[in-house]
Amino acid sequence: MGLGFLGAGNMGEAMIRGVLSAKLRSPEQVAVFDAAPGRGEELRRRFGVVVARSVEELLRACDTVVVAVKPQVLSSVLAGISREAAAGKTFISIVAGAKIALYEKALGEGTRIVRTMPNTPALVGMGSTGIYFPPAVDAATRQEVLALFSSFGTVAEMPREELLDAVTALSGSGPAYAFLFLEALADGAVRAGMGRAEASLLAASTLEGAARMVRETGKHPAELKDMVMSPGGTTAAGVAALERGAFRATVMDAVLSAWQRCRELSG
Repeated sequence: MGLGFLGAGNMGEAMIRGVLSAKLRSPEQVAVFDAAPGRGEELRRRFGVVVARSVEELLRACDTVVVAVKPQVLSSVLAGISREAAAGKTFISIVAGAKIALYEKALGEGTRIVRTMPNTPALVGMGSTGIYFPPAVDAATRQEVLALFSSFGTVAEMPREELLDAVTALSGSGPAYAFLFLEALADGAVRAGMGRAEASLLAASTLEGAARMVRETGKHPAELKDMVMSPGGTTAAGVAALERGAFRATVMDAVLSAWQRCRELSG
């Protein structure tokens, strides 16, 4: 029951760390193949995983394979996999915009394809992943995949494949929006006289704490906002400034623009 990684960049490494930390697999049950010179050996030294010398060797060793290559090389990678080697395997795609139909056309019948979209906070064990399971995927495979992605964060199952484009626009691209907002928060404090290091620390912990309040209280974000915003107070003045700058509409437009671009890339 080997778990293989076809491509092992930052996201692949985050997944490996999560799997091993959760003891879903032992290092000897995880194999990697990456075209970048020395990358496989680096992961072997760090985690004790097995390094495959070729895609064919990876497939012989593993029943489940995470496809984590760059979108621009995916077609050529799939073209190098024979249908005989793919038969009976489960392929988990984390490639942005890559539709299940592309895998089915290249790999043929007898394979199980699951499409996912994790995000970069997986690197610190706080990832957010959207998953789509085609109807043909069996319950055991679903359980295995859900456990895999839950090992490094939050998982949300999507009822339709096309919603993975929205996942990409929200949680896939979302960390960049959050980093931009965090930077702006810190810049505002620096403008008011605070040191850069202290401003960045407080901005980061503020966003982390606010996000945890949403999840743990179950309250609507607007309700939590009103808990902070006293009549005529400092927060009310700050929120008014954000509204003058069309803050919410701009964020909504950012998600929609990313969604439209994802749909373009996926054809």
